[in-house]
Amino acid sequence: MTAGLRELKKRQTRQMISDTATRLFMERGFEAVTIAEIATAAQVAKMTVTNYFPRKEDLALDYHETITTALARTVEGRPTGESALRALRRAYLAAVERHDPVVGFSSPEFARMLADSPTLTARLRELHDQREEALADALTTATAPTPDDPTPRAAAALLTAAHRTLFHHVQTLTRAGHPTEEIATAATRSAEKVFDLLEPSLGDYAVR
Repeated sequence: MTAGLRELKKRQTRQMISDTATRLFMERGFEAVTIAEIATAAQVAKMTVTNYFPRKEDLALDYHETITTALARTVEGRPTGESALRALRRAYLAAVERHDPVVGFSSPEFARMLADSPTLTARLRELHDQREEALADALTTATAPTPDDPTPRAAAALLTAAHRTLFHHVQTLTRAGHPTEEIATAATRSAEKVFDLLEPSLGDYAVR
């Protein structure tokens, strides 16, 4: 029980620090806020902030681990008879339905903060690249190609590019102030078009 309460307290502290930092970032811009100011506003030590968030960018993008692993986990967990593309399509549409931040849903203020920060824009690119690498590894494991076969990495690049395009589409609509349900409808429609483009080449790839 004590260990469980300790873990709960850690999660609550981490979330509180992230929420405080995000509020300051949206008010003043990411680059203008220091770690010391975040610690003061959150009423914790500066070292506490850096212990939970070694990188300042991850205070704003505190779901970074989910971003980098989500596509690979979807492929690894796909049911028998389902291809990688169809598993990712299904997972994306479900994420849109629940307005998941991982596919770009946020407040307009948060979306503008991301777009206005060169540091956060660069961090997002890095996360997308890491996501592609993780997906390539999952596809390699799933298909057992020969060492000189580039197919898993090519497929991962295409599939990740689709998700990156859809993420930016959702963010663009969010920054423009469209209602969440309207964005979800547009994202669903766009996703069907994007995944349909990949269907001829990847529809039967990596079927479990």
